Amino acid sequence: MKVAFFDTKPYDKPSFEHYGKEHDIQFKFLETKLTPDTVELAKGSDAVCVFVNDTVNAEVIDKLDTYGIKIIALRCAGYNNVDVEHAFGKIHVTHVPAYSPYAVAEHAAALLLTSVRRIHKAYNRTREFNFSLSGLTGFVLHGKTVGVIGTGRIGRLFIDICKGFGMHVIAYDKFPAKDSSIEYVSLDELFERSDIISLHCPLTEETKHVINQDAINKMKKGVVILNTSRGALIDAQALLEGLKDRKVGAACLDVYEEEADIFFEDRSNHILNDDVLSQLISMPNVIVTSHQAFLTKEALDNIAETTVNNLLSFYEKDGVCDNELCYHCHRIEECKKDRAEKCF
Repeated sequence: MKVAFFDTKPYDKPSFEHYGKEHDIQFKFLETKLTPDTVELAKGSDAVCVFVNDTVNAEVIDKLDTYGIKIIALRCAGYNNVDVEHAFGKIHVTHVPAYSPYAVAEHAAALLLTSVRRIHKAYNRTREFNFSLSGLTGFVLHGKTVGVIGTGRIGRLFIDICKGFGMHVIAYDKFPAKDSSIEYVSLDELFERSDIISLHCPLTEETKHVINQDAINKMKKGVVILNTSRGALIDAQALLEGLKDRKVGAACLDVYEEEADIFFEDRSNHILNDDVLSQLISMPNVIVTSHQAFLTKEALDNIAETTVNNLLSFYEKDGVCDNELCYHCHRIEECKKDRAEKCF
């Protein structure tokens, strides 16, 4: 099996090379992102493997279809960059739904602790032999109320971490977890009561800009906002204004709405044209990491193994893959196959 592997980074190769050799899969590692201009690089392949910032729109899907490619294997959980509806009937799409929920939940906790205890500031100071404590006063997490938006596996793991700190947890989810002890509230109540708000939900039409100006207006003064999920869950301009107005006390972002042409690359020798991100990064109460919450050895290994198994399920087994993103599977009334056979 030949697979065109787009947007390759050095940390991708070891795990994919390992599982590729195990199953006689030849990965063609390409540093370029998949776009309408680069899609021709996939010619001659049986499949393509893509990441969050690759463009898999209708134009790209149609071209892949003409090349005879039957499967697009996402090596990530999110798929808002893929036109799944347009792909139906042409190309199968798979993803990696839960490669390392612990990694993301722990990164959110690390960002929170770094922010509220000013660890990033202390680190920079002591490297210059500045041992002053002025300006490093933080606050205790014990007893604070954290509002968690999205209680999938990552959200629930983050909740467990917060409970370990003695925090009071409230949550919002359109589909509450059954048989759980989680205290679910409305979004408005979560905004009003939370000292800290952490986002762990997928990006959909309903959740886009769930944190906007109206939402920030309802929040406590000094609220800390965490996002390790999807950038567009937050209206970045509204967040910037909230920080300037001192309504938002701190923001910890591992994702950003317009990250596609910025994150995962070394931009240190370039002028950043995104004024909003430039201002956010310049603020002393904002921490930005470049979509690294997933980046652990365990997660990279799980991503490679699951992606390879998705490919094998399609080409070497019966074509049925539990991790397929099928447009009709999201519309139960139209699909009676229930994963017992190929979606199309």
